[in-house]
Amino acid sequence: MSTNISLKHINKLAVPALIAGVSEPILSLTDAAIVGNIAFNATESLAAVGIVTTFLSMLIWVLGQTRSAISSIVSQYVGANKLDKIKNLPAQAIFIITSLSVLIILGTYPFANFIFKLYNASGLILDYSVDYYRIRVFGFPFTLFTIAVFGAFRGLQNTYYPMLIAIIGTITNVVLDVVLVYGIEGYIAPMNLKGAAYASVIAQLLMAVFSAYYLLKKTVIPLKLSFPFNKEINRFIIMILNLFVRTIALNVTLYYASAFATSYGATYIAAYTIAINLWFLGAFIVDGYASAGNILSGKLYGGKEYLLLITLSNKLIKYGIVIGVLIAVVGGVLYYPLGKIFTNDPKVLEQFYNVFWIVLAMQPLCTIAFIFDGIFKGLGKMKALRNVLLAATFLVFVPVLFWLDSLDYKLQAIFIALTLWIIARGFPLILIFRKIFIPLSKIN
Repeated sequence: MSTNISLKHINKLAVPALIAGVSEPILSLTDAAIVGNIAFNATESLAAVGIVTTFLSMLIWVLGQTRSAISSIVSQYVGANKLDKIKNLPAQAIFIITSLSVLIILGTYPFANFIFKLYNASGLILDYSVDYYRIRVFGFPFTLFTIAVFGAFRGLQNTYYPMLIAIIGTITNVVLDVVLVYGIEGYIAPMNLKGAAYASVIAQLLMAVFSAYYLLKKTVIPLKLSFPFNKEINRFIIMILNLFVRTIALNVTLYYASAFATSYGATYIAAYTIAINLWFLGAFIVDGYASAGNILSGKLYGGKEYLLLITLSNKLIKYGIVIGVLIAVVGGVLYYPLGKIFTNDPKVLEQFYNVFWIVLAMQPLCTIAFIFDGIFKGLGKMKALRNVLLAATFLVFVPVLFWLDSLDYKLQAIFIALTLWIIARGFPLILIFRKIFIPLSKIN
């Protein structure tokens, strides 16, 4: 029986994945919006949230690649009707990744001051960054656990329960942000920036608890660790290593973007924080369709349905471009109100408005890059993803950023370089995909 790739079925997978995907940027955007409006030192607090979020995103993206690897392997075995052979793999993967997360905490907590100096943070911004990070980092293992469980659900062609879990976490974070940052007179003293950090950690813990519950109650995947390791653990580790190298390249991009913005001063890093978090939000909205590509491509590849795989990629390109244009249009209509949600500082708003149009213009290009990222992850073609991103980062983004910075473009330099980086990520993947699967579809 052929795999269903109708728009209705794609949306059935993509819409819940979209809702689940936006939870992470909403956590950061909530922190940014609420912290950006506190009574004292709002600009410095907002800058600190931006710097720490960039660093935590790096850690999560490096180790959170388990989701893609687990999803790829599970979906391929679902397509081949051999799920029983890898049922113990997710628990083993979760054990490996959560163990690494504990080591990350031990390795970064004492050196937080040094780490954020590397991001050009100093003075009050540095102090706030350290305080915020030393609380937020304890949510790290819970986040990685949840991400890995989401990978198992995706492999099983199920995005509904991850959506429920993400909604629970997001609502919890928003409510606790307001309560802990601003306080409740007579009951809870305002905790300002630290309150935002505590809110995030509690939300991450709750998401991990519900992830375990739904996986055990709604699937055949156990969480009990068993040995020996599954035969696919080697392929899983190779995928992770390729994605690890790829993510280092990704975070070189984010590091340079954040470091350059910080070097321009508090006003610029605050404006950059708003712009980059809205960029992340757009990326995670598209991630719903990238997730559908990930889920379905793995199943189609496992079932050797190559012609349907090509049809799926063509459909997703069309849907992705439409979504990217819609995001850009909505952002254009809300251009000025969006900035004022995060800050009332006219200098910060001026710099934000100078670059937000670039963020909006690149949205259709982002959709193509992110959707093909998802497809290649579903196929398990992590080596190709690694090589393309290395080239995009070191041959496109970094040289362009340094060149435009030398021309004093400041934040515009960062976002123009990001646009070219996105183009260099997306279009080579389309060419590689077609080169591999058009011949296979003719044989098939």
